[in-house]
Amino acid sequence: MRTNLSSHISLSRVAKKLYKPDDVFELSRVSRMEKVKTTVYETGKEGAVAVARHIAELVAQRQKEGKKFVLSMMTGRSMQDIFAELIRLHDEGLSFRNVVLVVGYEYYPLATEDAGCLGQLEEQLISKVGILPANVIAIPGTLAKEDIIDACAAYERTIQELGGIDLMLLGIGRGGNIAFNEPGTQFNSETRLVLLDNNSRADASELFGTPEAVPVSAITIGIGTILHAKEIVLVAWGEHKAIPVAAAIEQDASPACPASALQLASNAHIYLDLSAADKLTRISKPWMVTSCEWDDQLIRKAIVWLCQKTDKPILKLTNKDYNDHGLAELMTLFGSAYNCNIKVFNDLQHTITGWPGGKPNADDSNRPERAKPFPKNVVIFSPHPDDDVISMGGTFARLIKQGHNVHIAYQTSGCIAVCDDEVVRFMDFIKGYKQMHMPEDKVIEKKYDEYLHFFSKEKIGDQDTREILDIKALIRRGEATAACRHMGLPLDHIHFLNLPFYETGTIKKGPLTEKDIRILEDLLLQIKPDQIFVAGDLADPHGTHRVCTDAVLAAIDDLKETAEWDAWLKNCRIWMYRGAWMEWGVDLIEMAVPMSPEELRFKRNSILKHQSQMESAPFMGNDERLFWQRAEDRNHATAELYAKLGLANYEAIEAFVQYQPL
Repeated sequence: MRTNLSSHISLSRVAKKLYKPDDVFELSRVSRMEKVKTTVYETGKEGAVAVARHIAELVAQRQKEGKKFVLSMMTGRSMQDIFAELIRLHDEGLSFRNVVLVVGYEYYPLATEDAGCLGQLEEQLISKVGILPANVIAIPGTLAKEDIIDACAAYERTIQELGGIDLMLLGIGRGGNIAFNEPGTQFNSETRLVLLDNNSRADASELFGTPEAVPVSAITIGIGTILHAKEIVLVAWGEHKAIPVAAAIEQDASPACPASALQLASNAHIYLDLSAADKLTRISKPWMVTSCEWDDQLIRKAIVWLCQKTDKPILKLTNKDYNDHGLAELMTLFGSAYNCNIKVFNDLQHTITGWPGGKPNADDSNRPERAKPFPKNVVIFSPHPDDDVISMGGTFARLIKQGHNVHIAYQTSGCIAVCDDEVVRFMDFIKGYKQMHMPEDKVIEKKYDEYLHFFSKEKIGDQDTREILDIKALIRRGEATAACRHMGLPLDHIHFLNLPFYETGTIKKGPLTEKDIRILEDLLLQIKPDQIFVAGDLADPHGTHRVCTDAVLAAIDDLKETAEWDAWLKNCRIWMYRGAWMEWGVDLIEMAVPMSPEELRFKRNSILKHQSQMESAPFMGNDERLFWQRAEDRNHATAELYAKLGLANYEAIEAFVQYQPL
């Protein structure tokens, strides 16, 4: 059972020479915009293994010399595969007894050490590779406030007494932070207490259970401390890291992007996967650094970029525009700007369809979806009970209106994203209803008082009872049903799957198991869809979307080994949509479904059925817009970009990319 297939989704078909050049000359050519030594791997797993083995070699070398190896690191998702490989190497005989581990930061204040970075490192690595307790150097998150300044100074002295840090292992935050050195940090900073910004607190919410439970500050090593390390390694995996990575590597060094300080170090090395490298010039605009292996996607990407650079629609681009902006190769390939313009214009025109399920009795040779079969069996997988309408509400409504047999499958209950006030509000209603019709029944009053008492005593980080979580799930379920009713979907076509991996009651979820996959397989076998829509939010801030995508892809992967593959599954089209966080690039879009102003208002009203997810939702993130506003702005922006490229000027567009099973 392969449960990590989303990590193998390569959105851009990147020529191998761009990330794995044949020789030093080609490497210097493609990386000439980069100010830090950078190595790009196809997957994060491959990169993590390379980093772990490099660390292992240094540890073993120091053991032969009879010396300690001083390693500084932190926790985080970027480190998980590195830890896994180090543990594997330890199990094969690598000793860590000479390793001195300097913990890069600690949250402050903490009630106990177990809750913080040191506790996580102990659980995830230290206890599994046998690093000696005396060799673990950390600042306690339980210090008294008056002791912090002295403790930070002592920490710096301890690092110096150890002879400095041999290898500093870093991740990068969404704001470009390294450790907890937030934007604005001076490059000569040392170990100190810092206030955490909203991005850092949101990233840490998985560790502490809720965003509110994350401490407001942390004690972190400084950028100056980092730059004094003998070797610095920064790792980044995933497209949500692409923007800060590009800023750190290619823009001028500035405190606005703390990771850009690595440009000042001659011994820094950045390891990326293709997704995290997506905004680097060699990946995003390879024509600026080398000759290209042109395919349809790269040609489209280049022309869209050229339109934005010149502020012209596609059909007004000239030979001079191509020559002035490094695209003379395309002139040679097509003979003229006009020929290339027409090709890209037609390609984009053919992505637009008002028939997302295919138009019956029509020539479908230039349409993104097939005309037959009609009507189609359609399954829309929604990670939470509102992602369907937020991400593809217009397409959802159109599929129903055009007569397809549409099913919606809500993969998780979404219970942790409901505030306590919502429970009280619904209990108020039930209590009033009971008093109207069954005043003698006191069960509801008793439960009402019980919940109020629980909420009044609840502390930040406390976990809801199973009963309260079930009520919160029921609230989400009712809202989803109301939205589907508004859409005109038959109620027996709504499937609440409640995948077990999600039902932990906290932000931190369990791993995907065979039980999760079987639930999805059973639904697929029941419906036998001709079309599947699945979340493609690989940069989802709290990870549930990606896990839900992995679950669906794992189920499809399993069914490939059965008779169902030839019977119907191999002919099923799988479309990936994106949610409120970001949209597909125009170079990637394979189906664009336009919406009229009326259809956009209809979509908005569907989203508004999810009242618990309006202003009070716990996971709105740093974006102050409500989900319906984010969705509309995103759909407007896609339509405006199509219009600026010279195509039809629609009110809004929802976009999709096709997934090809591996």
